[in-house]
Amino acid sequence: MRGRCRRGWRRDWATGSGVPAGLESVVPGSSSWPAAPSAAFLRSAGAAIARVHAVGLGPRPGLPMRARPIAVDDFARERRIGAMPTTDLLRRADERVQAITPPTGPAVLVHGDVWPGNTMAGGDRVHALIDWKTAGVGDPGVDLGELRKQVAMIYSPDAPAHVLDGWERATGTRAGAVAYWDAVAALNTPTGSYNPQAAQRRDDFLRAAVSRL
Repeated sequence: MRGRCRRGWRRDWATGSGVPAGLESVVPGSSSWPAAPSAAFLRSAGAAIARVHAVGLGPRPGLPMRARPIAVDDFARERRIGAMPTTDLLRRADERVQAITPPTGPAVLVHGDVWPGNTMAGGDRVHALIDWKTAGVGDPGVDLGELRKQVAMIYSPDAPAHVLDGWERATGTRAGAVAYWDAVAALNTPTGSYNPQAAQRRDDFLRAAVSRL
């Protein structure tokens, strides 16, 4: 069914027709985060992904099960099969993670690729998530571990704690298996990352996660 809105804008509906439909909204802000974000800003990022995780559902066509962030990549496997160089830390961490039975947390909607460039932020908070092409269903840790890894690599070792605090405040629950999902996120990065400093920060984050497994 097709309708017309005021000011000449056209709106298409596909309700009940079996045809995929999209909804577009205008969200204020930008994908650029502050050079030194406040604790409140980082907590708001954790709260933003918590709102996504409030949607519980099982896997379905278009929303497959996600066992790691950025599911289109599997850098840990590439290192295992020799398609990418590795390091002693990455190898040992991967062996440790592979020996653990994956946590069975709640099945919720996950964004799948949470980093500053996939958010809309303004003022002192993150307003929304954008770019949902790797979305799926999985444990909340898929997103939480990825965002914690991202802020550790971009900012400081203290930043991930504020993201976790924001998520837990928003959900009213304690996050489960944080160390496991931190390690999974850190392992799903190229060995050299995008520069030596980022690789070092990734390694520090991974080392801390493995020490808690």
